Amino acid sequence: MRITMDENATVNTAGEVLALIRDGRARTRAELVRLTGLSRATVSQRVESLLGGGFVYEAGEAPSTGGRPPQTLAFNSDAGVVLVADLDVTHARLAVADLSGSLLAESTGEIDIADGPDRVISWMLEGFEALLDRVSRGSASVRGIGIGVPGPVEYSAGRAVSPPIMPGWDGVAIPALVQKVHPVPVLVDNDVNIMALGEYWTNWRDRVDDLLFVKVGTGIGSGLVMHGRIYRGQNGAAGDMGHIRVPSAGSVVCRCGNVGCLEAVASGAALATELRAMGVDAQGVRDVAREATGGNTQAIRMIREAGRQIGEVLAGAVNLLNPGAIVLGGDVALAAAELVAGVREAVYERSTVLATNDLRVQTSELNERAGVTGAAVMIIESILLPVAVDEAIRTS
Repeated sequence: MRITMDENATVNTAGEVLALIRDGRARTRAELVRLTGLSRATVSQRVESLLGGGFVYEAGEAPSTGGRPPQTLAFNSDAGVVLVADLDVTHARLAVADLSGSLLAESTGEIDIADGPDRVISWMLEGFEALLDRVSRGSASVRGIGIGVPGPVEYSAGRAVSPPIMPGWDGVAIPALVQKVHPVPVLVDNDVNIMALGEYWTNWRDRVDDLLFVKVGTGIGSGLVMHGRIYRGQNGAAGDMGHIRVPSAGSVVCRCGNVGCLEAVASGAALATELRAMGVDAQGVRDVAREATGGNTQAIRMIREAGRQIGEVLAGAVNLLNPGAIVLGGDVALAAAELVAGVREAVYERSTVLATNDLRVQTSELNERAGVTGAAVMIIESILLPVAVDEAIRTS
């Protein structure tokens, strides 16, 4: 999991040399000399810095082209771990990953985001400690932490901003709370953004440039990957499709105070409310999914209609952005093929022929692991930026 360097970029520092080793463009010192134009002495100095910092290791001899076989260099994904969390409205998934993004251990638990930052962050940190114990790692091995939360985030500060379903979190700088225990880089983003990132990097980056990820859970949100990177917009509010008005929604009042919002009629919470009105014991999104997978025809019919309404909104995004793929995740989407069918029906009916010519619409391949995978990508790519690697070497 890595962002490759521009082929025309100038390489001078150890961090930039590491990027070339990570993306597979150079495997030996000689290849680094040819690729960078640096002298052998300078390349050797940069490599020794990376070896000393534990970022690379010598992985054995490469085939000889005459003379002594050169040593191959490989990125050391075991040089540390990252801790990641995908915090949802009523449950969460935690994981510990190596520096390649591979999940080493994970756990899930029930936690209400409305319990507030102190309670939820404390619960998360306890879970992290248990995971570190499971993989026999100590706190000193933690290089960074990535977190997704179910609300708008000011990404640069890791601060929740007026999150409608996160009472008590508004204005809270989450990294500062986490760094009391783990004084390492901490990045926080909207949960759908990290799901989009995880799905794209794992399954789509060799197939499309742009991807739109839609989470249909208690609420509805989307994450946009444009040219391989998360698009957050001017203030980090990009992707809040749940509060776009849907003509077929009528005058249903949304929790945001407006009427006719997509989330007010097509989210898991809205579907649960509708099922309860029909006498079905559906308290939340997981109950909606249970009813659908259990063959409840009312639930299936409602989910198909919700898919059409979501597709109405997505059709506009398809015409505007022309993504290569739409990926649907969240408890409702993963439990009911009818939702995907409804989305496809509306998108292909309402979008232009050119925009849908090779558009793929499907459910998440990572399923419930999309969030923690994306959180791992997010923090790893940050802590392994050349400037961050150079600083780590300088201060070690």
